[in-house]
Amino acid sequence: MINNSELKYIQSFAHKKHWAEESTFIVEGPKMVQELINSNWTIKKIYATADWIQAQGVLPVQVVEIDQIMLGRMSQMQNPHQVIALAEKESFLKPVPYHETFSLLLDGIQDPGNLGTIIRTADWFGIKQILVAEDTAGFYNPKVIQSTMGGCFRVKVASVNLEEVLSANKLNVYGALLDGASMYETKMESKGFLMIGNESKGIGSQLAKYITHPISIPKYGNAESLNAAVATGILLAHWKI
Repeated sequence: MINNSELKYIQSFAHKKHWAEESTFIVEGPKMVQELINSNWTIKKIYATADWIQAQGVLPVQVVEIDQIMLGRMSQMQNPHQVIALAEKESFLKPVPYHETFSLLLDGIQDPGNLGTIIRTADWFGIKQILVAEDTAGFYNPKVIQSTMGGCFRVKVASVNLEEVLSANKLNVYGALLDGASMYETKMESKGFLMIGNESKGIGSQLAKYITHPISIPKYGNAESLNAAVATGILLAHWKI
C-alpha cells in the first residue's frame, strides 16, 4: 500500500522546484524502468501494478503494489503504464578526458523534449558524454528523462561552464552554424567537440569564438531552420562516416 504522504511526494515531481531540488528523480513505464534496472544507477523504490510485478524475476529493490487508479494519480504521463520508479541522482564530477573522446556541447537547449531526444540520439551514435551550459533544460526534468528512452542511463550529462572547457582545450570544435561550411566539405575527426546552439538564437557569441570548424547542413528546400535534435542527429551521422 502507498500512504498519502508518499502519493503527494511523487505527485510533486510535476513541479520544477521539487524535481530540481530533490536528490531523487522519477522514471516511468516498463521500458524505462527496465533500462534503469539494467544500469548501475541506484533505485530507491518501485511502484507497480500486479501484472508488472508478476512478470518480473527477482528485483533488486522494494516494490510496492498499486492498482491502475493509483498509478494514474501518481503518474506524470497522460497514459501511465504499469510501473513508476524513484532513483538517486548522480553527479558526474569526473568527465571522460576530452582528448580521448568526442563530446557533444549544448549551448542553451531550452526544450525538454529536444534535450531528451539529443541524449537518445547521442546514445545511438556512441557518444559517452554531453556537456551542457547552465541555462540548458534540466536533465532531471521528467520530460527529459522519458524522452531519452534509456539513454540517460548510459550517456553522462554534466552542467558546466562551456567557455572554461573550451578555453582550456586545443581540440577541434565543430560548431553548427547556418553560415558554416557544408558538412560534406568538412572531415570531422574522431576526437573533439560538436557544439549545438539554442533553438532560436543558435550558438552565443561568447562560445562561437572557440569554433575552429563552422559547419552547416546543406538546405535544399524552403524551411527556415532545423530542429536542434534533428540537426544533432544529422551531424553525428556525418561524424560517423
